[in-house]
Amino acid sequence: MTKKEITKSLCGYPAALNVKETAQILRVSTKLIYRMIREKKLPATKVGREKRIAKCHLIHYLRAK
Repeated sequence: MTKKEITKSLCGYPAALNVKETAQILRVSTKLIYRMIREKKLPATKVGREKRIAKCHLIHYLRAK
């Protein structure tokens, strides 16, 4: 997929995704998303008690794969 196609498919999501939303997009478990964050494969920011993943970081991750 190209960056434009990925961006178009994610246009309905907010700019910062929580772990559950990210897991739904990638069709994996939330446990795997937390592991990817811990292993620095997917950058995240802590907002309150939740981790947030910027949509641009997710797009970059998907393009790299």
